[in-house]
Order: sequence, then C-alpha cells, then structure tokens
Amino acid sequence: MNIGLIIVLVALLLVLVLGYNIMLQYKLKAETARRQESARYLAIIDATEELIGGATYLPYSKELLLCLHTRILDCLTSMKELDPKNKHLSQRVESANNQIAQLNENYEVDESVSFKVPSNDKQAIVMLKLVKRLRDTIRSEHNKGRMDTQSYMIENGRLETIQIRINIENLVKRAHESMSKNQPGTAIQLLKKGIDALNTKNDNYSIQAKEKLTEMLNKLQDANPVKVEDSQQTERDEDLAALFGEKKKW
Repeated sequence: MNIGLIIVLVALLLVLVLGYNIMLQYKLKAETARRQESARYLAIIDATEELIGGATYLPYSKELLLCLHTRILDCLTSMKELDPKNKHLSQRVESANNQIAQLNENYEVDESVSFKVPSNDKQAIVMLKLVKRLRDTIRSEHNKGRMDTQSYMIENGRLETIQIRINIENLVKRAHESMSKNQPGTAIQLLKKGIDALNTKNDNYSIQAKEKLTEMLNKLQDANPVKVEDSQQTERDEDLAALFGEKKKW
C-alpha cells in the first residue's frame, strides 16, 4: 500500500479520535452544567416551600403566597426546559399552575392564623429570621420583575410591621417579667430600647406601641428611682443586640 495513503489514513483516524473526544467532553460539560443548574433551581424550590410552611405561624397575604408559588413555578418551568422529556417535571409544573389558579380564585385569609406573641427570645429570633427571609425574597422577585412595585411596597410594609411587632411584643413581655422579678432597671432599659426603635416608625401599630411603652416607662420611673442592676448586664445587652442590633445578620 502506498505509504502516503497510509499516512493520510492515520492522520484522518487521529482527527476523528480527537474530534470524538472533544465532542464527548463538550457533552459531559453540558450535562454537568445542566445538573448544576437544576440543583440550583431545586434548592430555590426547597427554600421557598420552607417559607410557605411559615404560613402556619404568621399571617400571610394572598399577594405573598402568590409571589412564593410563582417563584416555584418559574423554577420548575426552567428545569423542564433543561429536561423536556421529564414527565415528573411536567406534572409538577401543572400542579404549580393549578395551585396559583386556586389562590387567585378561592383564597381567603385564614382567621385562625393570626400574629402570635413569641413566648421567649429564641422563638422571637426564629420568627424574625422568617420575616427577614420573606422580605429578601419579595425584594428579589420585585427586582426580577415578577412582582409589581405597588404590591411589593404594600407587602414589604406589612412584613416590616410584623417584624416590628415581634420585637416590641417580645420586649414588653420581657419588661413585665423583669418587673415581676423586682428588676426595674432592666425593665426601664428594655422600654427605652423599644421606644428608640419606634421613633422612626409612623405606622399605626408603631404609634400606638410607642404610646404604650412611654406610659409604662413613665409609671416605672416614677415608682422606682434610677436603679440598674449590674449583675448579668452583659447577657442582657447581648440579648437586646440579637433582637434589635443591625450588626448581627440573620
């Protein structure tokens, strides 16, 4: 056989092998990227479903639930585009669409789910984390154009009021506990902290709460000369920072 022909055939074989390897690597990279993207969407869905579960502890509006369910639908739709032949995803997309349709047509506020005063600081912090995550989520959805500006502003204001109320109601509870333990200094410190937090707020709840805290503070100061306990001061300051401080990220 002609040596030149052999060289040409060997070169052609090498080109084919190299081309096959390049194509195989491209497919593997594409598949890896697809799986990573699907995993990202799945993580968003799981986190959003967890937020929806919080509706058993806090009053959720129709707009908030629609925002959360729409977020799930968008993720499922994107996952289906990555894997069009996946029948399970098709079923989940259909189910998500049905849930949104039912919310739009039949949603009524569940009167049994109302704001509940946290029983302790730990529960208050858990509730605050939930509200913060909800506010971050609707902000993200608004930035992506999935929630109109008016709905976002109304819902964000509503969640902010709930956030304030968690702080204040827990603070009042702690102030009463301090007074029952004959620790007026701690109660005074708590009430002053609450009033400071409400000074920049002008919603109905904040105005009424500030009046209530101011009245409690005046009565307490009249009945007790300045007296702040030194013991456990550091621990109390840390508790207040956890509830009101901006440095601690939730």
